[in-house]
Amino acid sequence: MRLDPFLMLAVIILLGALAQWLGWLMRLPSILLLLFFGFLAGPIAGVVQPDELFGPLLQPFVAISVAMILFEGGLSLNVAELRRVGGSLLALVTLGALVTWALAAVAAYWLIGLSLDLSVLLGAILTVTGPTVVLPLLQHIRPVGSVNAILKWEGIIIDPIGAVLAVIAFEIVSEGRYEHAASHAALAAGQTLLIGSALGLMGAAGLAVAIRRFWVPDHLLTLIAAMVVIGVFAGSNLLQHESGLMAVTVMGIALANQRFVDIRHILAFKENLRVFLLSTVFVLLSARLQLGDLKSVGLGTVAFIVVLILVVRPASVFASTLGSGLAWRERAFLAWMAPRGIVAAAVTSVFALALEERGLAQARLLPPIVFSTIVGTVLVYGLTSGRVARFLGLADSNPQGLLIVGAAYFAREIALAVKSCGVRVLLVDTNRDNIASARMAGLSVHFGSILAEDTLQKIDLAGIGRVLALTSNDEVNTLATQRFAHLFGRAGLFQVPPKGSESGKSGIDSHLHGRLLFRKDATFARLCALVDGGAKVRTTKLSSEFNYDAFRARHGDSALTLFVITEAGRLSPIVCNEKLDPHPGQTIISLVESTETRANEIKSGAQSSAAASSEGGTGSFP
Repeated sequence: MRLDPFLMLAVIILLGALAQWLGWLMRLPSILLLLFFGFLAGPIAGVVQPDELFGPLLQPFVAISVAMILFEGGLSLNVAELRRVGGSLLALVTLGALVTWALAAVAAYWLIGLSLDLSVLLGAILTVTGPTVVLPLLQHIRPVGSVNAILKWEGIIIDPIGAVLAVIAFEIVSEGRYEHAASHAALAAGQTLLIGSALGLMGAAGLAVAIRRFWVPDHLLTLIAAMVVIGVFAGSNLLQHESGLMAVTVMGIALANQRFVDIRHILAFKENLRVFLLSTVFVLLSARLQLGDLKSVGLGTVAFIVVLILVVRPASVFASTLGSGLAWRERAFLAWMAPRGIVAAAVTSVFALALEERGLAQARLLPPIVFSTIVGTVLVYGLTSGRVARFLGLADSNPQGLLIVGAAYFAREIALAVKSCGVRVLLVDTNRDNIASARMAGLSVHFGSILAEDTLQKIDLAGIGRVLALTSNDEVNTLATQRFAHLFGRAGLFQVPPKGSESGKSGIDSHLHGRLLFRKDATFARLCALVDGGAKVRTTKLSSEFNYDAFRARHGDSALTLFVITEAGRLSPIVCNEKLDPHPGQTIISLVESTETRANEIKSGAQSSAAASSEGGTGSFP
């Protein structure tokens, strides 16, 4: 069934959004669903025909989309990370890329039967991994330590490098420049690096100056930024073929690491744009495949993909990280993460068509081989990398830990109770006395402002899945939740209710702050007053004999339930206006006024003493 162009475009956008949403619901990498939906809508159902819809604009659209994605990826790179991973990263994108090129070319020659020329070209194309696949997988897996930074940097930096290698290989193959291949490669690489870096830095500097001098109004800032990115990309490609990817990457990195202007508005827009472009392009990519192309994919191609995964990538990583100081677990995970993405497909389609026009019949095999490699690597890494990371102790499938902003007395009490239930807690505060008291109590702490530029690089978020802002400053609490929105999503951001919340006049827009904790009257001042008055944070394991109704009967309405921990260890902070119904077998953490507790215990008599023994308290600091 063929659709008209409008409906075809609508289907592409709807399928992209649906794949992203279902991936989030099912805890699967969305790329897998994007590829599946595109394949279903294109070659199987025939309702999406990208070449018919876009015509000659398809390749330019994909190219500009990749440029925008790489620019956004550059905006996420912090040069400070290079102090830890710079050596390993440099080796990985230089020596590692050459090892990948050589071994992939040999594998293509022997296993697929391509000519030596095409094998060299295919090996160069497959040196890229790319942020279009790596960044979504990292966001899904959230590995800890150096591997996250290395893979993020490699995925962004290797795209322009791989594109340059592919251009060099293409020119050597198509024009037969074998005699001076080394000098030609060095010249092309140098020109690309020089032109791309220069235009990227110029674009970043020009945009920063325009923002600093208020030449651009706020409501046009993202539009002008996109204009500059596309202009830099097109201009760089005009001066040096395929140098545009280098230019936009450098531009993004330069903007992200300057300290003259605030680019958060640009970054927020680009993150949303990246998700949209990634969803659309991947559906288009898989929908372009023709069922007839799959006939050329035989056991040789399958064996080639297996060798890429089991031999080429591990050899590249271990050669690059030898003597790097990385732990063996980190090196093993790096060796198990090299999915291919849009750049490989886009470059292949352009070069294959050009080579076919020059009489190389085997060139028509390149697109299905590369697409099969993309699908195979995305499937393998998408389905297994999370499990591998958890097996190696580098990721948590469902992180329950709490990052608590503020280490006041009651926050420390809460942290101790949560920690006693086996949940990781990290406290951040600028008050040295609070930090010292928390450290003496055995809690993990970080001294510094949660709003400082380098805080995210200094704190270890392993096992952390939520942010609780518990400071006395309502504005700081709100800013803290906003800062971590890109890491944990709005569902994982909590703060104590601002002053005036109980009357509906807090003075802070409800769209800005995080989810309000406990009760609307549970402000910072109220919680401090309760703890100062003798209230204790207690953990209670509910049972059929002592259920939540019995708990309420014992402690009365003054007891403030803070958290519920399920039998599986899932921790849920209690939020305002949320219906509370803990079940037997679950554990609740609550703030109980000790005087009422003692009075209720006396009234309950001897028959309830056994049930009361199931309660444990964290106690208070001396």
